[in-house]
Amino acid sequence: MRFPIKSALVLVFSAFALPACAANLDNKIPDQQSIDALELRANQAPPREQCFLYAELVHDMIEFSVRQYAAGDADKANGFLKKAQEFAHKIHLAISDNDKRLKNAQILLRHTAYRLTELLHTSDFEDRLLVQQTLADVNQAQTEAMLQVFRK
Repeated sequence: MRFPIKSALVLVFSAFALPACAANLDNKIPDQQSIDALELRANQAPPREQCFLYAELVHDMIEFSVRQYAAGDADKANGFLKKAQEFAHKIHLAISDNDKRLKNAQILLRHTAYRLTELLHTSDFEDRLLVQQTLADVNQAQTEAMLQVFRK
C-alpha cells in the first residue's frame, strides 16, 4: 500500500521538476558582450571543455537571434545564425572521448534545436533557408554528441 503512494509522489514531483529545468535554459537573456566573452573563453579553453563551451555559445547565439527576429532586426539575427553554424562545426571537431561535460552539451544542443524549430515556424520565407541550415548543423552536432555519450 505504501509503495504506490511513494511512486505517485515521485511522479508528481518529477512532473514539476522537468518544466523547471527546461525553463531555466531560457531565463538567461544573452547580450552581445556576454556572447563575445563566451566566444573568447571557448576559444582559449582546454580541449576537454571546448565542446560544452561551444554548445553554450551556440545556444546563446540562437537565443539572441530569436530575440533579434522578434525585435525586427533580421540582419543582425541572420549574422548570429551564420556564426552559430560555424561554431556548430567547431563542436563537431571538438567532440572527443574525454570531454568533461559532454552530456550537458548534448542536452543544451537538443534544446537549441528545439528553439530553432520554433524559429523556423515563425520566421519569414526568405529567412527560412538559413534557419533550416543552422538547424541541420545543430542537429548533426547534437546527434554526434549523443552518440559519443552512448559510446562511453
